[in-house]
Amino acid sequence: MNIKDIKKLREQTGVGIADCKEALSLSKGNLEKAKEWLKKKGLDKAAKKADREVRAGVVDVYSHNGKVGVLVEVLCETDFVARTEDFKNLAHELSLQIASMNPSSAEELLSQEYIRDATQTVDQLIKGVSGKLGENIQVGRFERIVLGEG
Repeated sequence: MNIKDIKKLREQTGVGIADCKEALSLSKGNLEKAKEWLKKKGLDKAAKKADREVRAGVVDVYSHNGKVGVLVEVLCETDFVARTEDFKNLAHELSLQIASMNPSSAEELLSQEYIRDATQTVDQLIKGVSGKLGENIQVGRFERIVLGEG
């Protein structure tokens, strides 16, 4: 394990240095195994945060060629996290997911295969960001509107 590997893992995952060191140590320097370990640890951290109250967040708005529109409310614990690029990007990814996959409920949305990475569900995507940012993140309300339907 060397400083270059720690730096590379940190850049790829956004995880803290101490966690990167621990992951590389446990995986005997294997970057892919270290990433898997960090992913699992992030999901565990997210599960522990699931009961914390969410009072901040953002509403993301997306229009696909003026024919399909999506409003999605994504909630977190603090305004500080709501203003981060990771959180805003998550909200936008959820808008794209809703626009393309048309879930009927939040439960259905969470169980869907994530459109950009078939190896994970939308719930796993959210938990990954939650673990990275250190806060409970939840999907609030969403609405998908298609031109001419109603």
